[in-house]
Amino acid sequence: MFLARVVGNVVATVKNPSLAQKKILIVQPIDKHGKDRGAKMLALDSVGAGAGETVYCCRGREASFPWLPQEVPTETTIVAIVDRINVDAKQQ
Repeated sequence: MFLARVVGNVVATVKNPSLAQKKILIVQPIDKHGKDRGAKMLALDSVGAGAGETVYCCRGREASFPWLPQEVPTETTIVAIVDRINVDAKQQ
């Protein structure tokens, strides 16, 4: 699981039928201080996130769990919207 910032969305005129009615967003992974970390990626949105929001994402097989029992072909899913990040001064 990792933190990310929503930086855009994807418009698709044709999708796999199991992705119908599911929003695909572009996310930029970030570190605990909000700085970019790694390459942007696509993620299915299970929580109604929007542009500029900080989100929590999961990857791998678990990324399809929000839609069980439906099988959804995804590698990355947004599973939470983050209100704030508290960093312990000792860990900085």
